[in-house]
Amino acid sequence: MSALCLQSSVHADSGDVLPLMLRPAAFLSASAPLVIASFLPHTNVKYALLWQFFLQSYQTRFTLANRNSSAEKSKKLSSRQLLLSAGTVCYATCAGSLPQIMIYKLGVSSEVIKAVLRTMLPIPLSAAVAFISVYTVRSEESQTGIKVFDSNGNLVGLSKAAGQKAVKETALSRAALFGTTAAVPSLLITLLWRTRVIQKSSVLIAPLRYMSVAMGFGLIIPISFSLFPQLGTIKKENVEKNLQEAACDGLLYYHRGL
Repeated sequence: MSALCLQSSVHADSGDVLPLMLRPAAFLSASAPLVIASFLPHTNVKYALLWQFFLQSYQTRFTLANRNSSAEKSKKLSSRQLLLSAGTVCYATCAGSLPQIMIYKLGVSSEVIKAVLRTMLPIPLSAAVAFISVYTVRSEESQTGIKVFDSNGNLVGLSKAAGQKAVKETALSRAALFGTTAAVPSLLITLLWRTRVIQKSSVLIAPLRYMSVAMGFGLIIPISFSLFPQLGTIKKENVEKNLQEAACDGLLYYHRGL
């Protein structure tokens, strides 16, 4: 157990100790309150933007801290990474608040349209925002490449193809996490709405929504993190030609990141 805790506290590439709140083990406790607050039906666009800003800022910082940094010569973030991160936070904040912005800025009065914007739109929107955010923040790995190793653990070189695969897998896992989290409360409320208890006590809908978001998020995190293995593999024919000869068993290995 202590070995597992130590591994989750240390970055796989640099060996540096990760900040407490940016460790995989702290992801649930740090993100859950922000996720719940961001899914609230806010009465003001400002509050929706504020909570989305907090959530997207943490997600971006977590992605940066747990990226594959094996090809980076300096431990400091480059100016390009900082600009991409800042732009990602701004974009994701606005995109994540889109349902609330549409309701209040466009003056939507139809309850049916409001329900669609608050329950249905966040599902694909949350997944898309999460995917694009990870893909943008870690785009440098796709362009510079990441270190790949043979089956004996020997360094083979830098591979852009492996970098692209690592980023794509992480982006897909994060999209699955937030898309599913957005879907759980909508599906649960739809199923429970037919019961007599909910029909008689509609005040229960709000606490049930918050509880379902928290439970769904907590249950999906381990599935999302393990959707693709941390020790990723890439086939010999999919890497650069100068690296193919080193793939004795037909595979090369890399650290995917989170």
